[in-house]
Amino acid sequence: MTETSTPRPRLFLLVLGITTLLLLGQALWFYLMGHYARILLPALLAPVMALAALLAATGRTPTRASAYLALICGFLLIAVELPDQSGHPTLWIGLPPILTLVLLPLGPAIFLNLALTPIWLALLGNGKADADLAATYLALVAVATLTLWDRLRQRMLLQATDPLERECTALTRTRLHERLIGEFERARLLERPLAVLVIHLPQLDMTREQFGDATRRTMLTTFCYSVHQDCRELDALGREDEAAFWLVLPDTTESGALLVQQRLQQTLEQVMLMDTGPLEVRLRMETPRPGEPRASFLTRLQAMTQALATG
Repeated sequence: MTETSTPRPRLFLLVLGITTLLLLGQALWFYLMGHYARILLPALLAPVMALAALLAATGRTPTRASAYLALICGFLLIAVELPDQSGHPTLWIGLPPILTLVLLPLGPAIFLNLALTPIWLALLGNGKADADLAATYLALVAVATLTLWDRLRQRMLLQATDPLERECTALTRTRLHERLIGEFERARLLERPLAVLVIHLPQLDMTREQFGDATRRTMLTTFCYSVHQDCRELDALGREDEAAFWLVLPDTTESGALLVQQRLQQTLEQVMLMDTGPLEVRLRMETPRPGEPRASFLTRLQAMTQALATG
């Protein structure tokens, strides 16, 4: 629980773009007002911020690089303005720690805030030590850190209790196995049939490298939607591996499962994606054998999953 998620791409890109325009506007304002000595910094930082926006817009470069560039620009602007703002210390003293916590993961942000404490206090106090400013700064760092930590804790708790995958509407691997075990025990107790369809998406392995995360998420979303539209409410689709899914079919005989497999194969083959074309799928059906233990059935399903992945 020490890492934050990367900023939302669209919002982060919008903020970087607005910041770039503000820096250019500040440089122009200094020029019009005749403050020529102050033009250099915003004029130099505007291209750096534009580069950060470009890196964030490509989607292939980690957003972390854009965050660090934005943080460097913010630190330089604050460092230049701090010596002239000694009359309003409570306003400016909170900017560096908040900016760091917003742009960086929690661990590096705390380390950087504590390491830069003497620098910010020296700039704000004109080189003089001030116990009140130091206490204020450290209190702000502590409060902001605790607030962000609690937010991360709530997010981790939500992810731990969410039965669905973050990328699609399929069950997580843990919930999938829980559902399968429950249906297996129910089928054995009530002497009801049970079948499982093993589905592999071979295109998913190369989609991220060739077309990016957006196309990959679109493929997953389209696949899950198509499967759910073609199945009963009591059927359960779960993600067993990166590109492998299990469709649990309670109260379904072997012949019924074969019909579902054929119908689902036809439905998925008709799905057309803009970048990758037709959706390719590999399907296999498995049913518990008479008297077969639960662990043995799970082992056979996992072996079938590996067999489909290797072609």
